[in-house]
Amino acid sequence: MHEYPQQSSGRRPAPGRGRRRSRRASWTGAGIACALLLGGAGCAGPDRDRSSGDGAARPGGPGPSAATPSSAAKPAEPSAAPVPSGDPDVQMPAGPRSEFRQTATLDDGTVVSRTRLAGAKSGFEGDVWVWTPKEYDDPKYARSAFPVLIALPGGNGFPANYWADRSLGLQKAVSDGVRAGTSLPFVLVMPVLNPDAKYYYDGSDIPGRPKMGTWIAEDVPDFARAHFRTYRSRDGWAFMGASSGAFVGMKTLLQHPDRFKAVIASGGETTPDSPLWKGHQAEMDANDPGKLAEKLIANGGPDVYVNFQVGTKESGKDRMTKFAEQYGKGPVKTTIRDIQNGEHNGWHYVRGMKEGSLEWISKVMKGPVPAAG
Repeated sequence: MHEYPQQSSGRRPAPGRGRRRSRRASWTGAGIACALLLGGAGCAGPDRDRSSGDGAARPGGPGPSAATPSSAAKPAEPSAAPVPSGDPDVQMPAGPRSEFRQTATLDDGTVVSRTRLAGAKSGFEGDVWVWTPKEYDDPKYARSAFPVLIALPGGNGFPANYWADRSLGLQKAVSDGVRAGTSLPFVLVMPVLNPDAKYYYDGSDIPGRPKMGTWIAEDVPDFARAHFRTYRSRDGWAFMGASSGAFVGMKTLLQHPDRFKAVIASGGETTPDSPLWKGHQAEMDANDPGKLAEKLIANGGPDVYVNFQVGTKESGKDRMTKFAEQYGKGPVKTTIRDIQNGEHNGWHYVRGMKEGSLEWISKVMKGPVPAAG
């Protein structure tokens, strides 16, 4: 078993500006970033599937109920869907359907799959990985929706989302939590975070740049609704993320509290600082978590839930504490979880989720309801 390396925060200082003490060393390229993030295992890219998946095309979707392996390049026609339950919050998938390629198989038979998404609203095209728990294909839940957890990586977040790598254990943590009664059976949706490995975009629509804010807040959820049984209300939508991804998840939650309800933010930043914001102060302010929290507090809601996670062997807790003290009031509910002996890496953040954060977020989200009888 190899040791998980220390990760960069994945956020780079603007040219000519000194690093803040909270920043860790930046990577010099996507190849180095992938090696660090995945323990030297490499990265999944548009033309290469990795891990233990068979790489076969599943035109219908990622789960065991997907279509049989096919080399067809076109999406399959949607199959007849079960009639939804009496809960008006349940939204059945309406398509269009994408072709998925399996990239990893877990010990319980569930799979991680990848597809290419052309964002209709952002205009950005990128890869998205998905995973559904065993419960999703259980006939007793065939008429129920499932909560969606959008998992965002740190680092460059391009060309891969490292949460799709089974070695980090995110999917297993959810499955184990379901069996233990401490986690809802979340559908995990894992998009790329940035459009390239040169800059970071703060998960925002920076003028003149790819609209990564629209990609995360609109295109990715629309994709999930097209393929899975989801909830219409925000009670079924949340984020989790590490470092840069934690910032984007928290920022998007505060920016769109009508669409999302909670976030697990691990080792993240609390202020926008992409070098691409230069000359766009007003737009940057509109993507500042602090200013967004102030607006939400002034409006009196709706309630949102922010669970910070931080390792006791990493820096950054002071930023989280300051944010919680200043903005954790009224509708902005904040908690901070210390991960004992935790460092700035995905394995330790998953451990924090297993130790309590998954249970925390499950208590504020809506879960699937089995059919009566």
